[in-house]
Amino acid sequence: MPKIEVNEKLFFKMVGQKYDYDTLEKKLTCGKAELDEKPDMSQSEDQRVIKIELNDTNRPDLWSTNGVARQLRIHAGAKLGDYDKFLSREGNLKDNQGRVVKVDANIKDIRPYMVAFMIAGKPIDEPMLLDIIQTQEKLAWNFGRKRRSLSMGLYRVDQIKWPVHYKAVDPDKTSFVPLACDAPMTCRQILTDHPKGKDFGWILADKKMFPLLTDDSGEVMSMAPIINSATLGAVQVGDKDLMVELTGDNIDNLILAANIVACDFADCGYEIIPIKVEHPYDTGRGKDIYAPFYFQEPTKALLKNINKLLGSDFDKAKVLDALSRMGNKVETKDVDDDVEFTVWPAPYRNDFLHEVDVIEDVMIGVGLENFNAEKPSDFTIGRLMPLTLFSRKAKNVMVGLGYQEMIFNYLGSKKDYIEKMNIDDSAIIEVANPMSENYQFVRPSIIASLLRAEAQSANAIFPHKIFEIGKVAYLCDEENTGTRTRQSLGFMTAASNANFNNAASEVSSLLYFLDHEYKVEECDDPRFIPGRQAAIVVNGKRVGVFGEVHPQVLENWSITVPCVAGEVDLEELM
Repeated sequence: MPKIEVNEKLFFKMVGQKYDYDTLEKKLTCGKAELDEKPDMSQSEDQRVIKIELNDTNRPDLWSTNGVARQLRIHAGAKLGDYDKFLSREGNLKDNQGRVVKVDANIKDIRPYMVAFMIAGKPIDEPMLLDIIQTQEKLAWNFGRKRRSLSMGLYRVDQIKWPVHYKAVDPDKTSFVPLACDAPMTCRQILTDHPKGKDFGWILADKKMFPLLTDDSGEVMSMAPIINSATLGAVQVGDKDLMVELTGDNIDNLILAANIVACDFADCGYEIIPIKVEHPYDTGRGKDIYAPFYFQEPTKALLKNINKLLGSDFDKAKVLDALSRMGNKVETKDVDDDVEFTVWPAPYRNDFLHEVDVIEDVMIGVGLENFNAEKPSDFTIGRLMPLTLFSRKAKNVMVGLGYQEMIFNYLGSKKDYIEKMNIDDSAIIEVANPMSENYQFVRPSIIASLLRAEAQSANAIFPHKIFEIGKVAYLCDEENTGTRTRQSLGFMTAASNANFNNAASEVSSLLYFLDHEYKVEECDDPRFIPGRQAAIVVNGKRVGVFGEVHPQVLENWSITVPCVAGEVDLEELM
C-alpha cells in the first residue's frame, strides 16, 4: 500500500488544527489511513516528518500532504475549496492568456496524450517543493504504473517561450542537458547512461522515436517520461510560477491526476491557470484539452439501500451530512416513499463505480466509531456449495490421474494472456485502472497460467503434470454486467512423449468419473496444433477443449518440450 511522508508543520497547518499522535491515528481512519511511523521528537516542528500508510489504492488524491489534510479537514466539518473557478471550461478559455501546447501527430503511437496547467501567486517553499516531488513520484509510480501510463513534470514559466511543442524526435540525433548533468546527452544515451534512464528507459527502449517537450525557441523542457532538462525543468525553492504537465496513454487518468495536483495547490493558496493542449487527433475528451476540468459522472443511491447495507436507520439529513463530509455534492429526490441521492464526487476523485461506493462514503462520513457492534441474531449452519463439492470430486480424479494441483493469480498481463497464447483480445476483460501492467487483464483461460508455471520448471524431472480448478472470466453480452465468470478445470502435461492420444485418454477418464457421456468435434483453437485438437461436447454443447499445444505458443513461453493441455467448464457439467 502507498506510504507518504508529510512535513508536520505543513500538515497541521493544512488540517487547520494540531492533534496529538493518538488522536491523529483515530482521525486518519476517514482517509483509510494509519500512522506508519511517528516523527523524531528531537527535531524542531518544521523539520519533523510524519509517515502515513494508506490502506487503499483507489484514492490517489490522498497520496500527498494536502490530500490527507484536506480529507481530515472536510471530515471535521470544513467546507470544500472553491475549485469551480478553475474547472469551468468557459473560464479556461477566458483566462488562458495564449498559453498553448501543440501536440505533434507523430506522437500518437508513442505517448499520445498530454494535459497541462500553471500554478502562480507565491514562491514555492521547501516543504511544498518536497511534497510536490513526492506527489509526482507517487502518482507516476502507483497510479501511472511506474511512469508507463502517466508521468508528471514541472517547469519554470518565466523562461518558457510560448507555444510549447510536444513532438516525436530521432533519439540518436537529438540531445540536451538532463537534470543532474552538466553536459548534453542524446536521448538514446540518456537511457543507458543517466540514472533515471536506467530506471525508466524500458518504457521507450523499443520506440523508434522518442517524445520531447520544447518551448517555441527549441529549448528542451523534458523527455517524457524519463527526465527533465537542466534548464527549464530545474525547479527550485523560491520559483514563483510553474507549469505542470502530465503525459501518458489514458486521457481520463491524466485529467484526474491534473485535478488532484491542482486542488492540492489551490488549497495551499496558489492560483491555478489552465493551459490549452491542442491534439491533432481525438483523445476521447475532444482534441483541445483544458486542464483541470470536471469530468466525473454522478452516482445514485437509495436511502433504503444505504440503511439496509449499513444496518442503520439514517434519515435524509444524516446521509447528506455524511456525504458532504467526504467532499461530495449531493442532490436528493423523493421516489416512491424513498429518497434518491445523486452524488457528484469531488473533482480529485473518480472512484465511484456503483451505489455501494456511495454507501461506503456514507459509512466513513458518519464515522466508523459511531456504529455499534452487534452480535449475530440468526443461527446458521454453513455448508459447501454444490459447485465446491463437484470441484473437489474433479480434483480427486485429477490427482488419481497423476496430476499435481496448482494455484494461480486471476489477473495477469496482456503479454501472458493474449500475445503469448496467439489469441485476440476481443472477449478478454481489461482492468480500467490497473496499478501494474502485470495485473491488467482477467484471465480468460487457465492454460496460460499452466504454461507460465511450466516455463519456470525446466529443471524439474519430467514428466510435468499439473492442473488447477479456479475462476476464469470473459466478456459476454448475455449477462447484465457484460461479463461472465466460470469455474474451470485446466490441465497440462509436459513430456517428450506428450501427445493428443494421451490427452484424449485422460479426458475420457475424467468425464467417466464425473458421470458424463461426451463427444469430440473438430475445432480451430490457435493455441493448439491444427488437426491435433478437439472440442469436448456434452449434451450438444461445447464444454471444453484439449490438444497438443502449438509450437509457436511453446516458443513464446520458451518451453522446449512437447505439451498437451486442455480445459473444461465445470459449471456446464453440474
